[in-house]
Amino acid sequence: MKNVLIGGIGNVLLGDDGVGPYLVRMIAAHYEFADGVEVIDLGTPALEFVDNIAGRDAVILIDSVKLDADPGSIALYRKADLAAHAPSIRMDPHSPTLIEAIHSAEFYANPPSDVLLIGIVGASFEPSCTLSEAVQGSLSNATREVLRELDRLGIGHCRRIKAADPDIWWTKAPALPSETHV
Repeated sequence: MKNVLIGGIGNVLLGDDGVGPYLVRMIAAHYEFADGVEVIDLGTPALEFVDNIAGRDAVILIDSVKLDADPGSIALYRKADLAAHAPSIRMDPHSPTLIEAIHSAEFYANPPSDVLLIGIVGASFEPSCTLSEAVQGSLSNATREVLRELDRLGIGHCRRIKAADPDIWWTKAPALPSETHV
């Protein structure tokens, strides 16, 4: 049995940056997986990110990316690709990059052997709890990439007969209390 993580990365309060958490919740609601597969909304991971990937056989991550490409486009990055494109400057001290987390796991002798980052080009990263139309339109293609990677790894999966509630709490508007007249 392989130990596989399907993780969504991103800030759900910054528009398209929340595509990772959104999509993993949708995937978990619509698909069942073989034992050993864990589907997690990682949010905006910091130092604990190493703990999430260490000891895994494979890691599939979904995140928004900023590329010179049309919003909604999908870019796939393997471990070697991530190492080749690792940023030389960290923007803040509490957010280790993916490649730094992989190197840390290697230091402790338990890195994932397979890593795939499914990057979805975002259109808007402004404060908002909704995804742009372009990113919404890419969700089925990104899901296919996750399933294709599971097939490549020999990991079983099937569509649920009845989808579960994806609990995408940040897209639900709270009900306003009804007015009471005395």
